[in-house]
Amino acid sequence: MSAHMPLTHGVLVVDDDHAIRVMLTEALEDAGYQVLSAENGSQALAVLRASPIRPSVILLDLMMPVMSGWAFCVEQQADAQLASIPVIVLSARPSLQHEALMPVVSEFLQKPVDIIRLLAVVDRYCVEKAQ
Repeated sequence: MSAHMPLTHGVLVVDDDHAIRVMLTEALEDAGYQVLSAENGSQALAVLRASPIRPSVILLDLMMPVMSGWAFCVEQQADAQLASIPVIVLSARPSLQHEALMPVVSEFLQKPVDIIRLLAVVDRYCVEKAQ
């Protein structure tokens, strides 16, 4: 086990690409996080509302079918129980970075995601939440 946060911290991974979800989930679990996952924004909202685990941070793809990352953010901010969870946008499109830095998005990471950097960012949000 690494020096990362213990299992009391959850992360929700939202990405329509199964391989990316699996890779991120495995890396986060190896670092000691509890991980929830969803393949689109609609499923992510359902997971958040049904799960007893309240994640410390959400890793969110933007370009997804059914409900995009943008639509998810609108719904998340409208729900008082979910609005305070920080969102880190993961996107392969650098042109979206400036758009992602809107008030509801805490951070932007470009795909392919560097796992070391991702874990450092997730750690920071989990440590801030724990204090």
